[in-house]
Amino acid sequence: MNLNNNKNKSDFIHSKNIARGSFEESKLDDGFFALTYQNESDAIQIVEREIDSSFIQFHFCIKGSSEFIFNNGNYRLNIEEENSLLLYNPERDLPIHLEVHSKSWLVSVLVSIKKFHGLFSQEADYITFLSDDNKDKKYYKDGKISPSMAIALNQMINYNLNSSIKNLYFKGKALELLSLYFNRSEDADIEQCPFLVDETNVIKIRKAKDIIISRMAEPPTLQELSEEIGLSLKKLKEGFKQIYGDSVFSFLFDYKMEVARKLLEAGDHNVNEVGLKVGYSTSSHFISAFKKKYGTTPKKYLMSLS
Repeated sequence: MNLNNNKNKSDFIHSKNIARGSFEESKLDDGFFALTYQNESDAIQIVEREIDSSFIQFHFCIKGSSEFIFNNGNYRLNIEEENSLLLYNPERDLPIHLEVHSKSWLVSVLVSIKKFHGLFSQEADYITFLSDDNKDKKYYKDGKISPSMAIALNQMINYNLNSSIKNLYFKGKALELLSLYFNRSEDADIEQCPFLVDETNVIKIRKAKDIIISRMAEPPTLQELSEEIGLSLKKLKEGFKQIYGDSVFSFLFDYKMEVARKLLEAGDHNVNEVGLKVGYSTSSHFISAFKKKYGTTPKKYLMSLS
């Protein structure tokens, strides 16, 4: 296996200005890695990573775009925003040589074929390139990132957890990504949630999310929200849970608490002011909500930071 965990980040990234970019790697298990790239600079950043032929590569572009370069620059493969790329070639190594464009975010999951068979051995007939006919053939597939996958990917990019549990969290998210990636049967999706086949309904539900976030201090009722986006209450409830994995107001609660936590950390507002900003008219209600979410009061949380 040609995966070296001891190299410094600077060994992998070369660009005119890398000060605002980042490349992070997590070993999730034997033969199982997650890599995240964020280039917030105005320059292209080059990320290089040795990977041998025993690995399957899954690449997800969340934001912006990037280019994979192969065969000393003779072959280039673009990956655009909200798109994914699967690469596997058992006959030759496919090292990552990636030009991460300005303001671009990517997540990659690398899985050895041995590990992958262990995860999906009972599903080999379902996953095309695991079948006996294809197991020794190279495989390439691009596709769209589904809304459910986008949530997991953004959670990996924006995670804010104790470093001691990062690898455990990433392992769960990487497994979630793989399961969502291969759960792409259109028939299965239709059976699970028929109205989501209509892309206009997906757009309406995303609009509903934007509305409750923009008006989180005084959000509309579910009925008002359904009328505003032009979707029945039933479809709003079912569709929101399908896309975002939670009910409208559970999602909003989590979002408000995350905003509150970041405001407290910034230190520009006291507890009462933060509570008001996220929609709590009394500090006691805000403190109670914060404790429900994080298991501690805002004051004790601030004390723990210092």
